[in-house]
Amino acid sequence: MQVTCVALQPLGLTMSATSRFPFLPYLFACLLGLFALGGFWYGLGKPVILPDAATPTHKLQCASYTPFDKDQSPFDVPFKLRPERMDADLALLATRFECIRTYSMTGLEALPDLARKHGLKLMIGAWVNSNPVDTEKEVELLIKSANANPDVVSAVIVGNEALLRKEVTGAQLARLINKVKSQIKQPVTYADVWEFWLKHPEVAPAVDFLTIHLLPYWEDDPSNIDAALHHVAEVRQVFGNKFAPKDVMIGETGWPSEGRQRETALPSRVNEAKFIRGFVAMAEKEGWHYNLIEAFDQPWKRGSEGAVGGYWGLFDADRQDKGVLAGPVTNVPYWKEWLAVGGLIFLATLLLGGRVRTTRAALVLPLLGALAACSMGAWGDLARVTTRFTGEWLWIGLLTVLNLLVLAHAALTLSARTGWRERAFSLLERRAGWLVAAAGFAAAVMMLEMVFDPRYRSFASMAFVLPALVYLCRPVSVPRREIALLTFIVGAGIAPQLYQEGLQNQQAWGWALVSGLMMAALWRCLRIRKD
Repeated sequence: MQVTCVALQPLGLTMSATSRFPFLPYLFACLLGLFALGGFWYGLGKPVILPDAATPTHKLQCASYTPFDKDQSPFDVPFKLRPERMDADLALLATRFECIRTYSMTGLEALPDLARKHGLKLMIGAWVNSNPVDTEKEVELLIKSANANPDVVSAVIVGNEALLRKEVTGAQLARLINKVKSQIKQPVTYADVWEFWLKHPEVAPAVDFLTIHLLPYWEDDPSNIDAALHHVAEVRQVFGNKFAPKDVMIGETGWPSEGRQRETALPSRVNEAKFIRGFVAMAEKEGWHYNLIEAFDQPWKRGSEGAVGGYWGLFDADRQDKGVLAGPVTNVPYWKEWLAVGGLIFLATLLLGGRVRTTRAALVLPLLGALAACSMGAWGDLARVTTRFTGEWLWIGLLTVLNLLVLAHAALTLSARTGWRERAFSLLERRAGWLVAAAGFAAAVMMLEMVFDPRYRSFASMAFVLPALVYLCRPVSVPRREIALLTFIVGAGIAPQLYQEGLQNQQAWGWALVSGLMMAALWRCLRIRKD
């Protein structure tokens, strides 16, 4: 038995010139489409109320700080710090925190004076790497700053995740730590992911206290938001028992507000707020020392860590409050703007379709517009936070144009097709096979990336919803060999990518579903014979 979706089948050949406009079905579908569009964006963007991390008069302990503006990175050559930015940053952080943690000494000579000005303490860090000359320079600057600013510098950190990066040995690190301890009065520590303290037990005796990084999202077995705090508490208890009487500071903990899901760990602003607020309450109750990562979103980190790397901040890259610490928080802060964009796409679809003459077209055209408005808007919001390079922006632009052409083709298919609409439809109909081929090619490329290089890639499911559904419902003639290969690639990748991501990853299931629809659309198009 063959099932055929007829919603977008050609209508113009059977319509009478005197057919009446089906107003009531059209009005019903328009209202339904607008309701769906509004509900979609409000559902994504509605504010969530959570207990505040602390009262406005109670400051939190410490937050990681790097002095980069949103258009800067540590790889800029030459790099120029902006003192006015650092001053404004510390003024803002002083309203919520008692101290800030830094990771390098180079270029931060003015930081102690700024911290003193705003009443902040500093945990200063020296960047330790495999280059002994660079490391020596950092360590000398660390010692000099600690001795010159004993009222501001509360502790020093000799190296950050150098063992994880395998740039030094545990013995080398211990020697550096002891060198620093012999020349300053402040407590000295080293910071790394908790597992590397266990792998290198020779480091612990050298430090005054341990600084461990606990990031449930990045664990080899990622924790979901509900289990994340329990995991943090469990590891902290193990370290507290194992290394007593030395104190254990949680030197980095947090949750990303944007990015791809890892197994059950889902980035979002609401989840970041849940984690941070829950952690602070737990840490204050247990008397733990802690540092939150990080003060501000760092867009430059997306280059090496994918989209998720740029969104660990308590404030965004424009220094605007993300609602992580207090007050209502929303996952999609620009949902009203995307609702407006969706309204324009919805209206444009109705105008392009024009005065339809069948009940079926009257019902389908507004729903097509609502589907396009939701899927393209969601795709646009994802692109806004994930796109990093010129090549990626070009890819986004091409997929957006493809979606618009598919939408125009579908809307004109449902229209009465007279005058310019008939000419536009004929133009798109003749090239519809290439639109299918372009959608299939893009889906195949994405599938190969999700199977062979997925770690830092986001799921672009919403970019393919419209082409998949349109050509599943109304298949067109396509280049057979090319489409057969693309169908195989898309279909063959579904199971491996689900296996890699884990069966509890909703984003992976979304991609699998859309890929299945795309595969079915390509398969149906293969069965259309040219006249």
